Amino acid sequence: MPGGPAGVAALVVAVAVVVAVAARTGDEMSGTALLLAGLAATGSASDATALLAALTVAAVVGGPVLGGCLDAVARPGRLLGGALAVHAVALGCLLASLGRVPLLVSLLVALLAGLPGGALSGGWTAQLRNVAPRERLSRATAFDAMTYHLAGLAGPALAGIVAGVWGASASVVVAVALVSLALPAAFALPAVRAVPAAFAPPPVEGAVRRVSGVPGGLVEGVRFLGRVRPLARATRVSVISCVGQGMLVACAPLLGEQVFGAAHRGVALLSLVAVSALAANAVLSRRTRPVRPDAVVRYSPLVLAVALLLASTGHPALVVAGLLVAGLGEGPQLAALFAVRHRETPAHLRGRVLTTGAALKVTGFALGVAVAGPLGARSPACALLTAAAIQVLAAGSYGVPGAVAARAAGLGRRREFVPGPRAHLDR
Repeated sequence: MPGGPAGVAALVVAVAVVVAVAARTGDEMSGTALLLAGLAATGSASDATALLAALTVAAVVGGPVLGGCLDAVARPGRLLGGALAVHAVALGCLLASLGRVPLLVSLLVALLAGLPGGALSGGWTAQLRNVAPRERLSRATAFDAMTYHLAGLAGPALAGIVAGVWGASASVVVAVALVSLALPAAFALPAVRAVPAAFAPPPVEGAVRRVSGVPGGLVEGVRFLGRVRPLARATRVSVISCVGQGMLVACAPLLGEQVFGAAHRGVALLSLVAVSALAANAVLSRRTRPVRPDAVVRYSPLVLAVALLLASTGHPALVVAGLLVAGLGEGPQLAALFAVRHRETPAHLRGRVLTTGAALKVTGFALGVAVAGPLGARSPACALLTAAAIQVLAAGSYGVPGAVAARAAGLGRRREFVPGPRAHLDR
């Protein structure tokens, strides 16, 4: 390993990526594990999906608040570590409450557990600037994006395996343990680095006036997210698309029971989505002609619609094919969304924009889970067909492609998108 400051910087980035994988794997595992645990404890698919919806929907409040606080404090690692600790403890309490207290109490605990959920997504990503040197930031960001898909691969598979061997409750316990592994690294994150004037981002057309304090900063971040057109369009498409993705996840245990004979098998098969997502990004990263992120965001929901149509057939081979096709849409969509966010967002708003965007996506996911619960209990095929229609709606919500180029021309340098090590170019 190289010595000196460069070697230390590389080691710090490597540790950050490994810790992010562990924490996000625990997060990915906790949702599917909670579905299985809720189903086992209550015997009701609607109650189980309600618990997952409560866990995720709370992020719409917690995400922006956490992002604003992370941008406002000198040692964001301590706040990040505290959020992770609250998340882990609340998940443990939620598991202990299942089947022992009224469902309403468990739902309230799930809401508490979900409030700091943004710490596992946008909050962690926003700290890369304080960990990676400028010359390594693009590569670190690309690796960070890959951790989402690695976690998406390992989380559901691990949840299914543990639930099949030791039971659904043990699956939640393992998820809590993985999230807890990130605590020491989070508390050890360095203080915020000052950005040299030479590297400060240029003024962005459509930006809003900066205001002091966390509440004002939250307003500034939310308004910026909606005012910059490429960023608003990418956010809108991804949020609507997440509704359909949430419906697929909620239907996974039901597909497992109906098609593969056990609920945990359906959950484990969700790992196929992450496998094809990683493969899709690996292939796109080798293209000699880069793909524009705006185009990927616009058309990826149509790929997901095809995937959901295949899964709705209930035929084992077509269900597997549908999950693989879903990854071909989800993987490039997430990487393209990151590229748009980094391209359009100035440094002083990055934490708020990333956590707010993540919170909105999680809210869309929670809405999909909530809708799919009662609908899937009656007919998983009907729920999946509805999800496919929502993906078509997501693609249609993007708007006229020509307007994107006109707007982007006035927002600074155009960035080309290549998933993988060359992706996620930052200002």
